[in-house]
Amino acid sequence: MSIKNKIAAAAFCGFFMSGCASIVSDSSYPISLKSAPDTANFTITNRSGAVVHSGVTPSVVTLKANAGYFKGERYLITFKKEGFGEKTFTLTSSLDGWYWGNILFGGLIGMLIVDPATGAMYKLPQDVSINLDANTTASNNQILTIASFDSLTDEQKAKLVKVN
Repeated sequence: MSIKNKIAAAAFCGFFMSGCASIVSDSSYPISLKSAPDTANFTITNRSGAVVHSGVTPSVVTLKANAGYFKGERYLITFKKEGFGEKTFTLTSSLDGWYWGNILFGGLIGMLIVDPATGAMYKLPQDVSINLDANTTASNNQILTIASFDSLTDEQKAKLVKVN
């Protein structure tokens, strides 16, 4: 066998022994985090509860799409800013369409070993934007009171509005 044939055979084997998503896609993705208003603090925890990143918006973080062999990652992102209510967002990986390319190009090795092991079979959304709600507190300290109709005065009964 000539050297050219050996190189061609090695390239052919390398191509068909690798996973399709591993060739075309990544296993980690840059995620753009934005909030309205800006400068909200954020904390990202993975599915096992470990904090993997924290910072201030706007920011770009790189996150792994998998949590293990045949296991997509799921992140909980918590946004906090003084004067605003805390918000959480769940970022979940999904199956990368290129994974199905293994049927034609990567074969069983790509589908069952390479792509699941590298995490390239999963992808993550690239943008997360959150609108934070301003904290609202009653300025005149209004209190909700529950009362039966029979306990109301005539003046209170006159102010009632019928709801259908």
